[in-house]
Amino acid sequence: MSVGVSELPYPRTEFDAALSVGVEEEFLLVDAATGMLTPVAPAVLAAPETGLDLQAEMTRFQVESATPVCRTMSEVRRQLALARATLSRLARGQDARIVATGTPVLGGVRPPPLTDRPRYHRIRSEFGGLVDGLIICGCHVHVGIPDEETGVHVSNHLRQWLPVLLAISANSPFFDGRDTGYASWRYLAWSPWPSAGAPPWFASAEDYHRGVGVLRRSGAALDEGMVYWDVRLSARHPTVELRVCDVAATVDEAVLLAALVRAIAVMAMSGRPAYRVPDLSLRTALWRAARDGVEGAGVEPLSGRLVAAADLVRGLVEWTLPALRAAGDDDLVVDGVSRLLADGSGAVRQRRAFTRRGELRDVVDLLVAQT
Repeated sequence: MSVGVSELPYPRTEFDAALSVGVEEEFLLVDAATGMLTPVAPAVLAAPETGLDLQAEMTRFQVESATPVCRTMSEVRRQLALARATLSRLARGQDARIVATGTPVLGGVRPPPLTDRPRYHRIRSEFGGLVDGLIICGCHVHVGIPDEETGVHVSNHLRQWLPVLLAISANSPFFDGRDTGYASWRYLAWSPWPSAGAPPWFASAEDYHRGVGVLRRSGAALDEGMVYWDVRLSARHPTVELRVCDVAATVDEAVLLAALVRAIAVMAMSGRPAYRVPDLSLRTALWRAARDGVEGAGVEPLSGRLVAAADLVRGLVEWTLPALRAAGDDDLVVDGVSRLLADGSGAVRQRRAFTRRGELRDVVDLLVAQT
């Protein structure tokens, strides 16, 4: 198959392994006694100043944390652990628990109670029932970039690895009291939004902004913050933002994702070409990743062949090894992937907890403990 490639006009001659990285994590709040969603986010976030970046999300069932700018994965791990521990303590003060899962295991309220901000109410007014499906939680990884042209090149690179990153993160098999049959139901729940999904292939920063303009002019996005592509240039920071992943079940798995995303960016900035995966191939590969996670089959995006998803994960690790070694992250990633493939993804561990007694509350208890 003949495919186009994206190349930097002035590739770096050495690996910049210390690219800045930051991670945002979204969590659900559940009642300590029942495991059901509880709308106490405003009270949780009203606590005295913690020194951390803790934020509201669209619904009052959710909270978000964001790390500061980090240079090493040990710093990322430390910041993520501190944020999770702090949110857990604050939630306990409201008889609640935080859980790291892409979708609520037990049912919620429809329409969900919105955080009281004019922007969120305007989104509901414009997009109606789509908002009902937004009780979902992701992990967003930011990587620092020197300019937008480089950012678009990195985005094109990340685009071809989106299915693998989604499979690694898959952590949302249950929704509203039932097993959906998917490893990442969050990704499917997110897909009806007109500005969601894999981004187009962009030839330049100008081309990227033309694409954003199409969304804005049509009303598919009210502002740049509503450009919900799986990869985008951040509207607030000089970063590329990877958004395809479910929120990671554990801190270690979130660090694994951050290390891999940064390594892909480093490989891109070292001058490696990015292959233009056809839109249909990428769409089907993402669906398969959402269905199977790392335990089943995956789609090799360029050929369209079904292969073992675990082999695609190993292929990503092998491809990024030069960048991982330069950053000193190779052992972290190789060990993390080995544990993931041996112990099962977040989705598999949720299902394993359910099969012990057939009780969804056991799944919630597992999530509380993992988080």
